[in-house]
Amino acid sequence: DHIINLNNSFTSKRLKFKILPTVVTTQVKSEEAATIKIIEEDRKLYLQALIVRIMKSRKLLNHTLLIQEVIQQVGTKFQTPVNLIKKCIDHLIEKEYLKREIGGAYSY
Repeated sequence: DHIINLNNSFTSKRLKFKILPTVVTTQVKSEEAATIKIIEEDRKLYLQALIVRIMKSRKLLNHTLLIQEVIQQVGTKFQTPVNLIKKCIDHLIEKEYLKREIGGAYSY
């Protein structure tokens, strides 16, 4: 839609000029949605690996202490909602990486 012509006779003291390209917003939104989905999946895998590492070192841990430990170790990498941590714990129980204690419903 736009035609850009180069003026060869133009002179300036500056050596560089920034020409920003026009961005098609529909492509950017679809790429952004795909990127967000990939990031969420990577975070889930990171949380699952972190939970497994914590449980390997501690062997037995209460539910609230496990969530606190995960939040502490995630630290500044990203904000993790507690419900995502719970989903990761449930997923690990389904895959039999974790199991609940028989006596206590909230110990792993």
